[in-house]
Amino acid sequence: MKKGQVTIHDIARHLNLDSSTISRALNDSPRVTVKTRERIKEAARALGYRPNLIAANLRTRRSKTIGVILPWVSRHFFSSAVAGIEQVAYKEGYNVMICQSHDEYEREVTNATALFNNRVEGVLTSVAMDTLKFDHFKQFTEESTPIVFFDRYNPEVQACRVVIDDFEAAYQVTEHLIREGHQRIAHFCGPRTLNIYEKRFSGYEKALKDHGLEPDPTLVFECRLLANDGIEGMKYLLSLPHRPDAVFSANDLAAISAMRYLQQHSDLSVPEDMAIAGFSNSPSASIISPGLTTVDQSGEEIGKAAAKRLIAEIRGEIDRGTDEVITINSQLIVRESSLGRASHL
Repeated sequence: MKKGQVTIHDIARHLNLDSSTISRALNDSPRVTVKTRERIKEAARALGYRPNLIAANLRTRRSKTIGVILPWVSRHFFSSAVAGIEQVAYKEGYNVMICQSHDEYEREVTNATALFNNRVEGVLTSVAMDTLKFDHFKQFTEESTPIVFFDRYNPEVQACRVVIDDFEAAYQVTEHLIREGHQRIAHFCGPRTLNIYEKRFSGYEKALKDHGLEPDPTLVFECRLLANDGIEGMKYLLSLPHRPDAVFSANDLAAISAMRYLQQHSDLSVPEDMAIAGFSNSPSASIISPGLTTVDQSGEEIGKAAAKRLIAEIRGEIDRGTDEVITINSQLIVRESSLGRASHL
């Protein structure tokens, strides 16, 4: 017989025992003596027996697997969140199945269907930029499969969400730039249909108003915050008759590409002529020159908190489907890219 195709019936014939005894022994049933259990397990190893986990999951309706849908595993924030999720899941005896949407709605729908068909016990997700309809998540709630959103969430699905205070974090960045002496502060904004970018825009706008600065819509560049968007955003700002003296980008990727373009294609300096700040505290933010001021989102802590909450819901320790918001602390990281006029007086 080929290894990997061995069944409990093969082991039973090999040992001249009942199949029911083999099954009990492999599941550590106390109805089988320790000596017999060890003998059966040894025979199973020698014959190359592997349990049929799919069949077992169908019987028990438990897969011990958590599904994760996120936009980009390559982004520092999301990879940090995955690290936190896996730490908690491994400790609690759960496997993790990771899917990427690449910020595309159709791909997110496919991911959700795949996880549903694989009978995951719960789902952790951060929605794609393109997602405006959320019916694909309702298949989980209709089957009482818990969902926990992290970072980007879906307001239409009743579920817990783990976030930072994006409004407050953006307010702090903008206020920092104002206190450094900047008056015309531009903003690279992600799609405002997505909750986090709407909140970051609102925090930016509120900080301006609170400090007596009138928001200028011509200084807001809405985009997908990819590297090329940072370049196009900087080109746009430099084309204005009255350019800004600072830029706050809703992520680091666009901020860094904008800063590089400014350094390579103009005679302006950072931060002397234009201060720049980002959001997420990616590894490159601390090693570029000048270092990038940004917000540390605590991705790993968000991942841990989301995984702990989901597992608690799976186990029935907490009610499923509540709209509770768990807020994780963020931190403004000030580096050279934003130290403007006030710091050099």
